[in-house]
Amino acid sequence: MDTVARLVDEKPLVIFSKSSCCMSHSTKSFLRGFGANPTIYELDQMPNGQQIERALLQLGCRPSVPAVFIGQQFVGGNNTVMGLHVQNKLVPLLMRAKAIWIWNEK
Repeated sequence: MDTVARLVDEKPLVIFSKSSCCMSHSTKSFLRGFGANPTIYELDQMPNGQQIERALLQLGCRPSVPAVFIGQQFVGGNNTVMGLHVQNKLVPLLMRAKAIWIWNEK
């Protein structure tokens, strides 16, 4: 878990992903739609990706990807991110973490 903590340290928005996972792709695209520029770690392309995936599972992320961290805090996976958006809680979280600076609702 120290590896995960190091990877998310001082980054406003981090997504652990797998390049072949459609839910990971969906989450990355969705968050970029807010103007965020997430730091993305593709576990299937990292030498220690399996170790990181085990640590994510220990944190409670089921399935292991996508795993979203906002402001160094583990938020959850795709369903949690979408749920936060529906509850109008996602944008404030992103703004507090300085992952986005402004947001204009249309």
